[in-house]
Amino acid sequence: MRAIRVTSAAALGLAALSLTIPAASAVDNKVPTLVGTATPSTIAPGGQVTLSLSGCDGEADVSSAVFDVVRISQGRPATATVDWDAKRGAMYRVTYTCDDGRQTFSQLTITGTARPTRTATVTRSPAGPARGGVGGSQGGMNAGEIAAGAALVVAATGGVIFVLRRRSSSRQH
Repeated sequence: MRAIRVTSAAALGLAALSLTIPAASAVDNKVPTLVGTATPSTIAPGGQVTLSLSGCDGEADVSSAVFDVVRISQGRPATATVDWDAKRGAMYRVTYTCDDGRQTFSQLTITGTARPTRTATVTRSPAGPARGGVGGSQGGMNAGEIAAGAALVVAATGGVIFVLRRRSSSRQH
């Protein structure tokens, strides 16, 4: 009967330890998340929009139905002029295609009125464009967190084995 308890405790410990292995292997293969930004996101026909992309190691092409294809160098923003015939009140998809084939998207909304001049004023805060939706997905587990998790699993397994051995020895008369 003692062998069954020890075997089940060992199996439980191995199962708990195996749950940490996929998380550890996922950390090594992490690819940077692409984040494309069109600033301002609401613009009049004929206005200039600033396009930026983070998470791409090389160059990227940015395209939309309302402006010509723009090439972005690594980490540097580029500008595009919105077509004068863009449909007012419509939302257009902006596609960012990295040289390695990965893509991301953003939206560009055309305002209801056209501006009398061909340029638009672009206002940016010193910190740069907002990157909504990124949240905790930017960070990952580091080696310290993996080691701490593995130590907790080993400690829990050792505690279970200790308790089971102590219980079985106290039952023997």
